[in-house]
Amino acid sequence: MGLLKKHTYLDYLGIMDVLKMYASPKAKLTTMIKKGEVIKVRRGLYLLGDAKGYSLKTLANIIYGPSYVSFESALSYYGFIPEKVQTITSACFNKNKNKLFETPVGTFVYRYINTKVYAYGICRLEENESPFLIASPEKALCDTLSKIRGIKDIHSLEHLLREDLRIDFENLARINIKNLKFLTGLYRQKIISLLCKYVEK
Repeated sequence: MGLLKKHTYLDYLGIMDVLKMYASPKAKLTTMIKKGEVIKVRRGLYLLGDAKGYSLKTLANIIYGPSYVSFESALSYYGFIPEKVQTITSACFNKNKNKLFETPVGTFVYRYINTKVYAYGICRLEENESPFLIASPEKALCDTLSKIRGIKDIHSLEHLLREDLRIDFENLARINIKNLKFLTGLYRQKIISLLCKYVEK
């Protein structure tokens, strides 16, 4: 395990390289997984069994991509919703359908968004010294609302924000209006235009 201590996230080739001094690196890896010394997160991705400093958000970026953490996971991270979200939900593009990965360390969901809006409003942050990509607060709100149908006026939007999403309105009042307006022009959805008008009033 000593050789692996400096590694947190390893792909298959990486872990084979670290274990190359063993007669059979594959057999050694199998033994380490059985002993819990290494966790097989999914095919081709491994994590130290006693790792304490890994980031689920970083793992979310690695497991399936290109992607960035968004939706309820990002809103929770920024304090926009009160619940601590257990499932890490990310946005991805150019995919035919949503993806779900159940792993030994958590559940990871990937939801499709339009390619035209994907690249905007993404931040690079760190958690436990591990970098990850996450939606800005404005982008997380837009991603979340873009999946909701049936909102036709400000009143129904406010009800959605307060009662269904349980958005913290103090945080909502502090979002960057300039960024929100820019994203509104990209999404071109009525619900997001309503959000922009609501925040501005």
